[in-house]
Amino acid sequence: MAQKPGIPKGTRDFTPAEVSKRNYIINTIKEHFQTFGFQPIETPSFENLETLMGKYGEEGDRLIFKILNSGDYLSKVRDEVYQSKDSNKLALKITEKALRYDLTVPFARYVVMHQNEITFPFKRYQVQPVWRADKPQKGRFREFYQCDADVVGSGSLWQEVEFVQLYDTVFSSLKLEGVTIKMNNRKILSGIAEVIGAKDKLIDFTVALDKLDKIGEEGVKEEMIRKGISEEAIEKVRPLFNFSGTNADKLEQLKNMLSTSEEGTRGVEELNFIVNAIEVLGLISASLDIDVTLARGLNYYTGAIFEVAAPKRVRMGSIGGGGRYDDLTGIFGLKDVSGVGISFGLDRIYLVLEELNLFPETVSKELDVLFINFGEKEAMQSMKVIKNLRMNGINAELYPDTSKMNKQMKYANKRNVPKVIMIGEQELNDHTFVLKDMEKGSQETHPLENIQNLF
Repeated sequence: MAQKPGIPKGTRDFTPAEVSKRNYIINTIKEHFQTFGFQPIETPSFENLETLMGKYGEEGDRLIFKILNSGDYLSKVRDEVYQSKDSNKLALKITEKALRYDLTVPFARYVVMHQNEITFPFKRYQVQPVWRADKPQKGRFREFYQCDADVVGSGSLWQEVEFVQLYDTVFSSLKLEGVTIKMNNRKILSGIAEVIGAKDKLIDFTVALDKLDKIGEEGVKEEMIRKGISEEAIEKVRPLFNFSGTNADKLEQLKNMLSTSEEGTRGVEELNFIVNAIEVLGLISASLDIDVTLARGLNYYTGAIFEVAAPKRVRMGSIGGGGRYDDLTGIFGLKDVSGVGISFGLDRIYLVLEELNLFPETVSKELDVLFINFGEKEAMQSMKVIKNLRMNGINAELYPDTSKMNKQMKYANKRNVPKVIMIGEQELNDHTFVLKDMEKGSQETHPLENIQNLF
């Protein structure tokens, strides 16, 4: 009995039209990565497990796809470990590698391993798939592409300013106007935790706060209480749940709230620098908004935190995010190397552009012209013409079989080919061709030497 085909949950097949649209987004992003001075690199799809574990927080670690060791991996596991039913202990014995969770940690590993070959500051971009054992839902998949840009070797806040501009430039080029670039600073979150007396609960505090837009104020409070944060501390942080006003208003409120925290004050000053610079430089179509609930529960952020929200008329999670991670390479032995980076969520951007009908009509065009096959001699003449057209960047194809005209024209319609060329016996003798415009339904005869002028 034949096996019913299927694919793993949270993964997808892509049609030619979908791939063309995805490539349109990727090529747009790459184009601007390059104009901003970033260089491309690639890293393996899987890393040593120890490279990834402990870098994404407790929740992130649970979402890492682990790869079983080759061979009889259970034979080396002691009976007491196997019988303990402890998944974490057992996993350490039977797996040494894992699919990458993101591109940032592998990039930090790359920088440390290639530090003698790199010119700092090093600006790199990377477009590759990542994997997360997450619960699949709209806009969230277990296999998806990230499009990252990072700078290491500079602590200058001008890098953050450039990343805000990069987001704005890319989304404006994609005609996706009205996105909001949300920004916070990890130092501010640390300062708030310090001021409310919950500094030892910083990670729990930030992870819970980051969920405000998903589970609401009461949900965040309940999670904080479960994590051991006192109700008194939560009461002190209540103003954050309804933070409003202009960026200048928010910065002033934060300045007053964190006046007793040296770290928090530094975070306010950093945000203030970025906001002021962007106000002077201006943005094309995006807006910059300070969001103090933005935490992005990853352990490695140390300064600015970014997240990009789609236009409000579209219901979608974040379509980009990132931040500064000054100490990330330190975990691999390279100290005092500042880093900051952002990521574009390709799959979610695709869904937003599709919903708003923002893909150009030409993006899915596969063929410029199809040549009808009338027979061996006619096909050979067509192939000579096709060769020249292709050398001039024109997508051309010969229908492979001498099928009935009706079948060949149906093929052209299904492929949405705008033009069909016919070189039959008469045209072969006259050195001409018949051009049929598939949209208008009209056709004309032209001299063969004029064919380049029609494209």
